[in-house]
Amino acid sequence: MVMPRYCASVDQNQKEIVDALKAIGCSVETIGRPIDLLIGYESRNYLVEIKRVGAKPRKDQQDQQDWMRDWKGQIRVCSTSDEAIRLVTRSYK
Repeated sequence: MVMPRYCASVDQNQKEIVDALKAIGCSVETIGRPIDLLIGYESRNYLVEIKRVGAKPRKDQQDQQDWMRDWKGQIRVCSTSDEAIRLVTRSYK
């Protein structure tokens, strides 16, 4: 199986989000592609894609969008540390 190649850019808000998650006790692994973060918290795992607030999809992200559409598990998109914290503390809406 050949994994598709993805653009390796990192959203500017990712460090802030990772730091906030670690501050509340999360394990955070930066994957990069096809998804940004693998988060562990209270015996649960989360796949999270980080997007900048107001960012428009780029053409070089089509492979990633296709992967996310075809993934059979849960994926969340977060733009702020507050969203990410709400996600793992189960109050995400």
